[in-house]
Amino acid sequence: MPELKTKLKEYRAKLDMKQGDLAEKVGVRRETIIRLEKGQYNPSLKLAMDIAKVFGVSVEDIFSFEDE
Repeated sequence: MPELKTKLKEYRAKLDMKQGDLAEKVGVRRETIIRLEKGQYNPSLKLAMDIAKVFGVSVEDIFSFEDE
């Protein structure tokens, strides 16, 4: 089964943004961002697009699926 890979932490670091800051911008709890970064949560399409918009990149730049 493919595994979700994310570059969310790297993009946050580039903007010196905390998990809570990103959570507030996209309307979720900080815990959701933590789980996303650990690959424990698959975002909805809307959430993935909202996150990509914050960083000015495409969804594919941040999220991908890789075979284990």
